[in-house]
Amino acid sequence: KNPKNLQNPTPFCFSPLILFPFPSSLLFYIKKTVSPLQPCMASSSKEPISNPPIPDDDDEEEDDYDEIDEDDEEEEERQRRPVTEESRVRSDRAKMENLFRRLSSERVPIRVHDVIIQGNTKTKESLIEAEMEALKNATTLQELLKAASIANARLQQLDIFDSVKITLDSGPPELPGTTNVVVEIVESENPLTGSVGVFSKPEARAWSLEGSLKLKNLFGYGDIWDGSLAYGLDLTSEVSAGVSLPRFKKLITPVTARLSLLSQDWLKFTSYKERALGLSLGLLSSRSHDLSYSLAWRTLADPSQMSSRAVRRQLGHSLISALKYTFKIDRRNSPLRPTRGYAFLSSSQIGGLLPDHRGLRFLRQELDFRYALPLGFYNAAFNIGISAGVTVPWGSGFLSRPTYLPEKFFLGGNSSPVCALGGPSSLLGFKTRGLGPAEPRRQVTENSTDESSDASSAMDFVGGDLAVTAFADLSFDLPLRVLREAGIHGHAFACTGSLNKLTENAYKDLSLQKFKESFRASAGFGVIVPTKLFRMEVNYCYILKQQEHDRGKTGVQFSFSSSF
Repeated sequence: KNPKNLQNPTPFCFSPLILFPFPSSLLFYIKKTVSPLQPCMASSSKEPISNPPIPDDDDEEEDDYDEIDEDDEEEEERQRRPVTEESRVRSDRAKMENLFRRLSSERVPIRVHDVIIQGNTKTKESLIEAEMEALKNATTLQELLKAASIANARLQQLDIFDSVKITLDSGPPELPGTTNVVVEIVESENPLTGSVGVFSKPEARAWSLEGSLKLKNLFGYGDIWDGSLAYGLDLTSEVSAGVSLPRFKKLITPVTARLSLLSQDWLKFTSYKERALGLSLGLLSSRSHDLSYSLAWRTLADPSQMSSRAVRRQLGHSLISALKYTFKIDRRNSPLRPTRGYAFLSSSQIGGLLPDHRGLRFLRQELDFRYALPLGFYNAAFNIGISAGVTVPWGSGFLSRPTYLPEKFFLGGNSSPVCALGGPSSLLGFKTRGLGPAEPRRQVTENSTDESSDASSAMDFVGGDLAVTAFADLSFDLPLRVLREAGIHGHAFACTGSLNKLTENAYKDLSLQKFKESFRASAGFGVIVPTKLFRMEVNYCYILKQQEHDRGKTGVQFSFSSSF
């Protein structure tokens, strides 16, 4: 109570552990080391001066002491009053604000003493410890909180836990400035999951049924085994099985392996059927980088025996041995309805790595860019995008040889160009494989009928070596509130694309003027209806420009895609 003692306030003691939440389900326990709200009862060996000497010759100092005594009496009276719930909440809030203020303004030194893992009955501790390595290198509380949040997110991404909690508890009393990291996990009750989806391809007038089964954490290493089956009516069927292992121990990146049998029917578009038995390995996988190797035995056949000359000379067996690298960055706020941000993708592939005469040698490069600009009204956004790709054989005289048919670019289809990010492919208003270089199919001369003459006049779209597409899309909310709440919105769009041949010395005839004339274009508007099971688009497309053999049509188009 000595005014001089106010210059050296007594130290304060601290209450037990307090609890507050952090993002990503991070729970942090911290033992308070600074609290200006609770005076310590035994923190100093000196006796407090309760009745300091007052000089008789100083009336002003006597008045000051009287005021201080009155304030102390009021403070003691307030302390005798019962603590209400409201005052307790107000006090806790003040403590929290003071703690957050210190965390934001000061670097609090701390280090991890031990990592304690709880709840893992099947999962190996080495898997969890691999994700917690960054916490051991933290030297401040701020770094530790950031590292714990990242580790929590990575453990959730393993997709083998129902919940993950990371707790920072006080370390041993004999080691001040340390903390123990407690990881509490709840493993999935049912490791076996499955899904079924129905996909529609209106441009091919076909549906496909797809299902998958997934077995999680079979051996406790975060391994995920899955099998999938896709069956399409007269279009595509695929059976595949694979396994993925996360990064742990000496693995610097997740590893995936997949064995698949794929069968695709392109008779309606290019007069051939494709069957491939292959193995793919994921060698590097991160947020922006992906490196994979694929080995496949591929067969092309023409049951109709009406394919064009360009298709017939590529029928038979071939061996694919290819290495593919993909760089992808996506800063859009949503892949389905982006209203701000940008995205970029670069994909490079080289084929023909095995010394086999049946091995196909080719180079393929794709670039894709997207940008979304918010307009500030009706949740409107202006999206633009441009994609380009080139593929050629490699080796001596490569420009005089044809490119392998399945490795060429094909344009068309009614998939959304806004959502897709994977190179040039979609062009609204045109059917799948409905534009670009085409050759007439084999003519039928015997027993000719009107139907056979129509079939003989059909064309095989054989794809191109150089592809360029671009689009502009304006999305906006509809005026009705019930539609906005359901996520139903409208859009207007314009698309253009070009597909040209470079190999077999065709590049010599490609001038700048011919390149400009090769562009097709379409425009339109539509309504997008998102649901829990699928996403539906109803678009009206108007063909602005097409060439003689293109399969473009003005009218209404429907598009369905599963949410699985």
